[in-house]
Amino acid sequence: MQQQKQKLELTWIGKEKRPRLEPRVLVEDAAKSHHAAVRRRDGKDIFDNMLIHGDNLLALKALEQQFTGKIRCVYIDPPYNTGNAFEHYDDGLEHSIWLGLMRERIAMLYNLLDKNGSLWINIDDDEGHYLKVLCDEIFGRENFVCSVIWEKKYSPQGNAQWFTDCHDFILVYAKSKETWRPNLLPRSESMDAKYKNPDNDPKGLWRSDNATISLSGGQRGAQYARTGVCENIYELHAPNGKTYLPPKGRCWYYPEAKMMQAIADGKVFFGKDGTGAPQLKRYLSEVKQGTSAMSIWGRDEVGDNQDAKREVRVFNQEHVFATPKPERLIQRILTLASNPGDLVLDSFLGSGTTAAVAHKMGRRWIGVELGDHCYTHCKVRLDKVIDGTDAGGVTKAVGWTGGGGYRFFELAPTLITKDQWGQEVINTKYNPAMLAEAVCKLEGYIYAPSDTEYFIHGHSTERSFIYVTTNFIRKAELSDISEQVGAKRSLLICCKGFEVGGCGGGGGALGDRALPGNVRLKKIPEAVLKKCEWGHDDYSLNVANLPMAQGTLVQDDLFGEG
Repeated sequence: MQQQKQKLELTWIGKEKRPRLEPRVLVEDAAKSHHAAVRRRDGKDIFDNMLIHGDNLLALKALEQQFTGKIRCVYIDPPYNTGNAFEHYDDGLEHSIWLGLMRERIAMLYNLLDKNGSLWINIDDDEGHYLKVLCDEIFGRENFVCSVIWEKKYSPQGNAQWFTDCHDFILVYAKSKETWRPNLLPRSESMDAKYKNPDNDPKGLWRSDNATISLSGGQRGAQYARTGVCENIYELHAPNGKTYLPPKGRCWYYPEAKMMQAIADGKVFFGKDGTGAPQLKRYLSEVKQGTSAMSIWGRDEVGDNQDAKREVRVFNQEHVFATPKPERLIQRILTLASNPGDLVLDSFLGSGTTAAVAHKMGRRWIGVELGDHCYTHCKVRLDKVIDGTDAGGVTKAVGWTGGGGYRFFELAPTLITKDQWGQEVINTKYNPAMLAEAVCKLEGYIYAPSDTEYFIHGHSTERSFIYVTTNFIRKAELSDISEQVGAKRSLLICCKGFEVGGCGGGGGALGDRALPGNVRLKKIPEAVLKKCEWGHDDYSLNVANLPMAQGTLVQDDLFGEG
């Protein structure tokens, strides 16, 4: 019996400890939302983009209900955990904490991706290889697509002790590699410049290509190695009167009959004077109207660190973001991974590059950033993009002139706090609408208040609804609500307290027997107290905000057999 292969997975101290995230409410700050004064793109402007200020793990949880399975492309540029201190965050977490917090984020991003979606992660050598194994565990190793190498620097560092760190990795994962395919990149002018028409061929521009192929590989090579026979090896009698044989170890591109037909059709070139060796014609009209991406991206193609810093200086000269990415790099990723109108997410928005490029390229976008540079960098940059005053980056290349808009959101505070006596109570900062939306999320209902029935705040199915109130529900009101709900619908009432069958309070066994058949009752906050951890506002990758794991990480134990 064949022994089952053991699964190899990444392990670390505290891996089994998973945060019980509170699904926060997103509160729009209308004063910070921004949109163009007029429509500029024939009705194609996109206004429902989202800029979110707050911890990105809590923000992802807040987005989960509405956007699961709807994001086409996720690009993230997380802190690299290099041990260096940056102006806007401390990038020196203990290895185990970094892995734990990245695991939570990757898992949530996986759920948010649609079936044809893909994840792109910018990372370097410090954690890149561990992150690869972590992503294999979440996405499945079979859904790993590529590790792109991006040239981020071009000159040697004088203070480098070992090597000049001149590249980053971009790990690419598909939700389902079996069905996901990247788009083609546009053909460049230099590619098309290779096509000429020296013989005035009526089929148009063409370039020459080798008329022979190797015999060392593939099915044809295997057959030749086994039999010594190949139908593509023959004497080619050319119109110029010469006879040609393919070089040793190679054969003609076509079998003899097909080759002679190609010659008759003018698809084989014998040099300007007709006496040269045969070459195939590759017509520009027949090639793909695009090109497959290579796995190495040079700075001349997609920009480098210096390009990125020049771009961000335009909108914030006093505090240049430490680790921006060039717009051409994000343009390349969004070209490959999305189409106009698709939804793009960056939960480590940084200086706002992803949102800016997505907006210029006609993608819908969601950006999340915790730091103050959400205000000082992201908002300022995106306002300029929308107003049409950002002339840098890819603006000219994509023909951007402004338009569209976004809504600015803050994460609501925690729903449950403690009063002066240490009792867990509903946060007084929650108004009725916020409370209703929060309880809907906690109970698994979609928040959708009815315009006609006051007791409907959300639904889980077409006939299952929820009502959230801080009022005490009395028997007479309950009977009235039950009658309005009707026999074909059901309603969950979450309230401060209730009176049923002559008994007030929690609705124990006696109370439950007296309930109408189409209504359920729950007391808040008691009903939600154990659903998640309250009052935890910062799950960020900032070492200053996190308790360090107990003990010392043993490097030899990082890989273990699960």
